[in-house]
Amino acid sequence: MPLSLNDIKDRALAFSREWEGEKSESAAPEVKRKTPQEEKVKGTEMTEKESLIPKHGGYRNLKSFQLSQLVYDVTVRFCDLYINKRSRTHDQMVQAARSGVQNIAEGSQASATSRKTELKLTNVARAGLEELRLDFEDYLRPRELPMWEPDHPALKRFTERLYRLRSTKRKSRLG
Repeated sequence: MPLSLNDIKDRALAFSREWEGEKSESAAPEVKRKTPQEEKVKGTEMTEKESLIPKHGGYRNLKSFQLSQLVYDVTVRFCDLYINKRSRTHDQMVQAARSGVQNIAEGSQASATSRKTELKLTNVARAGLEELRLDFEDYLRPRELPMWEPDHPALKRFTERLYRLRSTKRKSRLG
């Protein structure tokens, strides 16, 4: 069952609250690197740096993964409401949104063994999301509906409302 409009709005608000002021992709806190002596694996002299497979994954903490999930949820809702479920366009748009999420996750997991594979899958995700953007534009254009630029007044008002709501909730948690 698709998410309700309120569920999507709540997720969008939570996403923007969580990522407010972030300058990097990863939401994980910065971790102080340990010295090789502190990194010794039990029973061996091998350090994490020397280990066969380095740490990887953590894609759920990536801003791109979280935003892609939100894009997927919005796309499913949009397609179910406005595009015939039997049409090829409906399937293409939902699959392009899903591809973005899945390829970011898969690329993050692959980063342990292959940076090349990680980059390839990240680029596949980017291409799939670009395809989705073009599909949304293709929906708007023949219907003569406006395509808003990022600095459109309605989007600015929406962003301002998010920030006000976010600061109000933050103050209530602290107070």
